[in-house]
Amino acid sequence: MITIDSVGDSLQRVEAQIGRVIIGQQRVIEQALCALLADGHILIEGVPGIAKTLLVRVIAQTLGLQFRRVQFTPDLMPSDLIGTTIFDAQSGEFRVRYGPIFANIVLADEVNRTPPKTQSALLEAMEERKVTIDGVSHALPRPFMVFATQNPIEYEGTYPLPEAQLDRFLLKVVMDYPTEDEERAILRLHDEGFRTHQLEQVGLEPVMDAAELERLRAVVREIQVADEVRDYILQIVRRTRQNEYLLVGASPRAGVALLLVSKALAAIRGRAFATPDDVKQMATPVLRHRLILKPEAEVEGLNADRILSSILEATPVPR
Repeated sequence: MITIDSVGDSLQRVEAQIGRVIIGQQRVIEQALCALLADGHILIEGVPGIAKTLLVRVIAQTLGLQFRRVQFTPDLMPSDLIGTTIFDAQSGEFRVRYGPIFANIVLADEVNRTPPKTQSALLEAMEERKVTIDGVSHALPRPFMVFATQNPIEYEGTYPLPEAQLDRFLLKVVMDYPTEDEERAILRLHDEGFRTHQLEQVGLEPVMDAAELERLRAVVREIQVADEVRDYILQIVRRTRQNEYLLVGASPRAGVALLLVSKALAAIRGRAFATPDDVKQMATPVLRHRLILKPEAEVEGLNADRILSSILEATPVPR
């Protein structure tokens, strides 16, 4: 039987395997594991070349889950993602050719480069855990999780994702440049022969499987959240709707998401209960992509992170 202590032990094994390839980025890795435990999707934003795609590949391999990568481009069609019905000349019947969305972990690479019609197909998969091919629904495998990467929206050829699409991501993680020491270690790793397209040479070992992940998620669901901590979540979410710089604040779904990932972070830290610090640490990655700023906020140089920081500072923390 899996206990709260064994959750931390299992994730330490996962982190140890990831650390053999990914240097630094501890905050990003921890938040990705929170999304895994909370059964949600994650959007990773960062400039090209900082190992966004590599991180997702390593996580999938470490968990022993089926992995597919889809490069999102302006000409990507929904059928390229979810599949289509084709005629089999040998049997004389139509059959479904399943697309790459049918995997446990799907990497939607540069997700903000594809047209709205394809985004709609991805949206159904993320929300319903199923897709519709020629009018027939097909369930996706379990577990199912989308890791999406995007370049900052000011980069050429990108555009903001629709609000409905963004709201389906449990977390939006901003991946930054490594520190000087971490970058030095990256150079050393590559100088010793590591190549990102040859992960098998690293000898990564799956330290978990789908069944164990589901057992860990069951433990996370039992994490206790006191009334005061739930009220703290409520106040943070509601204050986003009252902020003078925000046109649209966080929805009730955002509050539920903050509750779930706070429980996941508590489990990672080896606790059977969530604390206000868990909520405060996860509030920005849960909420930053769900807010719409007023034009005057952008004129004054504000962004979602800075506004959330001021909201968190002004919200009384329960003791």
